[in-house]
Amino acid sequence: MLVLMGSGETAPTMVKPHRSVFERLGAGPAALLDTPYGFQENADDISAKAVAYFGDSVGRSVEVASLRRSDGDPLAREAALARIATAVWTFAGPGSPTYALRQWKATAVPDLLADKLAHGGGVVFASAAALTLGRYTVPVYEIYKAGEAPQWAEGLDLLGSPVAVIPHYDNAEGGHHDTRFCYLGERRLRILEDQMPPDGWVLGVDEHTGLIVDLEADTASVVGNGIVTIRSQGRSQVLDVGTTVAWSALPDIAAGLASSAGEASTGAGAAEREARSVGEDALGSAAGSADPTPLHAAIRSCEANFERRLADGDTDGAVRSLLELEDTMAAWAGDTTQSDATDRGRAALRRMTVRLGAMARAGAQDLGSVVRPFVTALLAERDTARSQERYADADRIRHGLVSSGVEVRDSPSGTEWSLLSSVKV
Repeated sequence: MLVLMGSGETAPTMVKPHRSVFERLGAGPAALLDTPYGFQENADDISAKAVAYFGDSVGRSVEVASLRRSDGDPLAREAALARIATAVWTFAGPGSPTYALRQWKATAVPDLLADKLAHGGGVVFASAAALTLGRYTVPVYEIYKAGEAPQWAEGLDLLGSPVAVIPHYDNAEGGHHDTRFCYLGERRLRILEDQMPPDGWVLGVDEHTGLIVDLEADTASVVGNGIVTIRSQGRSQVLDVGTTVAWSALPDIAAGLASSAGEASTGAGAAEREARSVGEDALGSAAGSADPTPLHAAIRSCEANFERRLADGDTDGAVRSLLELEDTMAAWAGDTTQSDATDRGRAALRRMTVRLGAMARAGAQDLGSVVRPFVTALLAERDTARSQERYADADRIRHGLVSSGVEVRDSPSGTEWSLLSSVKV
């Protein structure tokens, strides 16, 4: 499920929609991603208030996946990524969209969100976070506050279509001056539209309004107090609250608006308008797709087995899943076309290690004994890489271990390791 909220994400108006989404997703961990406001001095207060809102008003326990900077504490970063990966519901809200994008693009967050949308789970993005979802993002602070010329920033492109998601679409705080369209106003939005390709479009969500998208059912439902707007080349069509349409039809609606705008200036006929359509893969990323390679599929399978065994308290089984993933990656090591998948696999290994570390802390176990089989497996992979003269891969494995709190020492008698003193049980 994908949920877009224009604002009011922690207001009474959104309690019912939040409850509905949780009910449809079912039981499981819920994660609040704090990156968009991670630069603010009151970030802790914002997180605490959001957690209290979901607990007290919505009736769902939510944990903070704290990833305020991509270059922060490595162990904390990996713990946040592990929390996002295992959550059935991931939420992000107010702050700066461009700040969030800068931090996320240096991490696995975009891949984790895409996986959640394609393979099960919910992504609920509101306000600033909603701005990041499309191919194009409004750098609202830079334009409205700092006076930069209107220009798009590169978004996460999780919708698989040349679209910009714009929350706060009906904002009226400006009073005598136009602050609609997330503080852009009509003049600046038209400038930005001119910078889009011919098939580019805008998905506008009013304040205290949401669009709940069930990707499996291919439905998009408007909830809350306002409307959702589809806009292209200055022409708009609105979806009233209570409306449900096919999610995959939205690009077709936008294409029709663009065709109509073209006719106004070129005199094109109805036949041309009917012939215009979007590609078959429009909104394809969010609507769900098969794994791009067999290695991606194998990584996903190992992660799923790992999570099931952890949930069952089967530590040995979880270890076997991690070792199975390591063996799978080693088997594919010679295929240079799988570089993206191997990066994903290494990230999965790191998350698994962090998850087991968290289990160790919760159970007051010895962290060294818990991580030993995983460190041993990773060092074996490093030895294999070195023997095959894949020194860049060997270095990445070592750096990954060090950033996770494992000191690696090479000597004539072999490789030794130990936990850094900063790693606590």
